[in-house]
Amino acid sequence: MDKREQDPATKVGASLLCDIMDVLPGTFYVINEAGHFVLWNTQVELATGRDATQLRTTHMLELFPPADRPVVAQAFCDVFEQDGMVQVEAHLEADGRQVPYLLCGTRLVSGDQKYVLGCGIDLSSHYQQKDTLELRERALHAVNNGVVITRCDGADNPIVYVNPAFERITGYTLQEALGRDSRFMAAPGHDAATRAQLAAAVAARRPLNVVLRNRRKNGELFWNHLSITPVRDRQHTVSHYVGIIEDVTEQRQRMAQLEHQVTHDALTGLANRTLLRDRIEHAVTSARRTGLSAAVILLDLNRFKEINDTLGHDAGDFVLCTVARRLQEAVRDSDTVARLGGDEFVLVLPDQPDLRFTLGMICRIRQALMAPLDFNGQPVPTGASMGVAMYPADANNFAALLRAADTAMYESKRGGAGAVHFYSPEMTSASALRLRMEKALRDALLHDEIHLVLQPNVGVADGKLLGLEALLRWRHPELGELLPGEFLSVAESNGLIVELGRRVIDRVCGVLVQLDTLGYPDLPVSVNVSGREFIRHDYLSYLAGRMAQHGIRPARMGLEVKEAQLIRNPDLARKLCAGVRSLGVGLTVDQFGSGISNLHCLRSLSIDQLKMAPESVQEICPHGRHGTLAKTMLDIGHNLNIPVTATSVETQVQRDFLAAHGCPGMQGRYVSEPLAPGELEHWLAGRALH
Repeated sequence: MDKREQDPATKVGASLLCDIMDVLPGTFYVINEAGHFVLWNTQVELATGRDATQLRTTHMLELFPPADRPVVAQAFCDVFEQDGMVQVEAHLEADGRQVPYLLCGTRLVSGDQKYVLGCGIDLSSHYQQKDTLELRERALHAVNNGVVITRCDGADNPIVYVNPAFERITGYTLQEALGRDSRFMAAPGHDAATRAQLAAAVAARRPLNVVLRNRRKNGELFWNHLSITPVRDRQHTVSHYVGIIEDVTEQRQRMAQLEHQVTHDALTGLANRTLLRDRIEHAVTSARRTGLSAAVILLDLNRFKEINDTLGHDAGDFVLCTVARRLQEAVRDSDTVARLGGDEFVLVLPDQPDLRFTLGMICRIRQALMAPLDFNGQPVPTGASMGVAMYPADANNFAALLRAADTAMYESKRGGAGAVHFYSPEMTSASALRLRMEKALRDALLHDEIHLVLQPNVGVADGKLLGLEALLRWRHPELGELLPGEFLSVAESNGLIVELGRRVIDRVCGVLVQLDTLGYPDLPVSVNVSGREFIRHDYLSYLAGRMAQHGIRPARMGLEVKEAQLIRNPDLARKLCAGVRSLGVGLTVDQFGSGISNLHCLRSLSIDQLKMAPESVQEICPHGRHGTLAKTMLDIGHNLNIPVTATSVETQVQRDFLAAHGCPGMQGRYVSEPLAPGELEHWLAGRALH
């Protein structure tokens, strides 16, 4: 055969190329101008999934999916039209898979024939790495935490990368952060110990987690949780650090708020009982160490319940917040002002050198509370009763000191508004007795041990039955039957008087219904009302509701209020009288003449009756002043045009004196002892027979 007529494959294969092409890592091939393979290495067969026989009859475009064929065909043509290498990316199809390849080709001239001499590189791993890098890049861009990468470069650690979250958290862009030392955001004067710990970890090439404060670009401080991790190169040398920044400012603020809520009163911002315990224990510890004393003052506002009930809870909150501020201004920075709840405050005064110093501080506190206070144009009193307990003289721990101060404070309340008492051991027995009485009173209400008796009120001249007064008695399981004076003060102080008064109203309504059946449909019954009851905004509405439920005409119900309670707050008295008048219920001033009467106040009120204090009647006797005080009370009633009823009338002499001086009504043992409802029925029946 002529050499020029040899098979092209033989011609090309005779060259050195044939010896090396099978050791190449990628595909190697020679394609003629018709697009058929004339030479290839084994990698082509592996990549295409076709053997030698198949490749000889395969057009090279058949190896590509339809979408890639135009670009491959164009590249194939370009090889024959220009010198140099042509590259194209396309997918080889094999066994139902499409594998990305980078195909390179150049023109090869052999004799008068032209060929494409080319090779291909499998890009699968490249694209997998690219996809992985892009995924990681997207992850870095998507995370909420800031990521910063620094290069270990001697003493400095210049920044080589930050993610968008870092830019958002710090306010610095990537361009502004690149090349700067990672400490450029440090806040001077903050977290020095933590920064020293961080510097030591970087120097030792070890990971660390810390929480510290940095400064944003706008100058704002922020808390961040920083986690640093060293990155080693192929030589196992730390070349970089990866830092993760989590902005925990809001979390820190929430924790601070929660901690404040746990340890402080929501309304006033003062320490609450939880923090108070810590402050008292700290004061005790300090006193033990220094040899000084510590004072615990329990303070209870005067007439606070009245403020709440008459002016509303907004006024009460205003008073509490004002008192809290004044107390804080009156004490030292080292002292503690706490609110236990309601209108009770506690002051902890550590490091008291002597009693004189403590008294001076108490004077400052009292003066601060005495300053006038105004709520919407209404003057509001802010006095307080105080009880003082001292460490180590009175007690040596939180509970005992607070208990001693409470005992002293109760004595102060009994001593009058604004009184101050220091604890003494004698107070403990009185306090224990009071607590036992309070518990017994609660049990009495629970077991229905308190009952009604009714005392008749009759005309002095003719003995006509004018009405009944409902009185309370307590069947005490140990002490026997107790009169109101022996337990009502306890009920007043602990608030049980409200529940007790409502029970009285219900039972009096029942008595009025019973009187209807006995033939006394117009006979009124009066009930005694305490100041703590009538200052409640819902008292009259409750009364009206109970009367309506029992079908009681308001004219048959009477209220009796002590004179001292009315004149103590004339504005409140006028409101009460106006409400009672609009309701149609009678109003009696009880204990008239027992103290200093305010005739101007009484004249301005709509009062149906005055009840003379027992002392005035008891003065009427064969020996002594012969009823001068009683006559004076009767004259005042006459001048005010208000009928007067004498109480505690016990003798014929007293009755005759009252009749001689025009007293219209009387009640007392001379008329009848207080009667239980059953006894009243017999008493009424006996009067009817006469």
